[in-house]
Amino acid sequence: MRTALYGVVLFMLLILPPVRHAMESVMIVHMLVQIPLLIVSGWLMAGYFQVKVERFFNKWNGNGAAGIILVVMITIYWMVPRTLDEALVSGHIELFKFLSLPFLTGVVLRDSWRKINPVIKSFIMFNYISMFGLLAWIYIDAPVRVCNSYLETDQTILGWGFLVITVGLILYILQNVFTDQSGSAF
Repeated sequence: MRTALYGVVLFMLLILPPVRHAMESVMIVHMLVQIPLLIVSGWLMAGYFQVKVERFFNKWNGNGAAGIILVVMITIYWMVPRTLDEALVSGHIELFKFLSLPFLTGVVLRDSWRKINPVIKSFIMFNYISMFGLLAWIYIDAPVRVCNSYLETDQTILGWGFLVITVGLILYILQNVFTDQSGSAF
């Protein structure tokens, strides 16, 4: 339960107005730091929810499929450039970000990830590799601004960040192919 406390502390830190505004002022930090940290805070809090509402998780997300579909849908939603713009100008969308990413993505991801089989995990990883690669291409090569709240140079930097993540995920997959994974949790 100590990790759940860490998750709550991280979440509370991320919603502090000075921290929130600082992270949202730079596009790459908004997309590749704040959003993943919100998911991590939910992941850390998930142990508490899994104990308190275990029956709900077992009934609703018994094999992990429903949870993974929800996680993929929410993360795809937050990768859309317009969504970043909306989160900066609409309080409702900002609130949805701070509720959906930790509680509907982080908590559900932790519950689902241990339940799904390795083939589905690989499929999800390859899905994110293609999504991040596509986003890298869009953000780097777009002839116009795709986010009104950020400059073109910001979106190009974010595109390169997505490219680094794509290459990192490919290297992770290759490393898994060439090493013994018999005792691995992933």
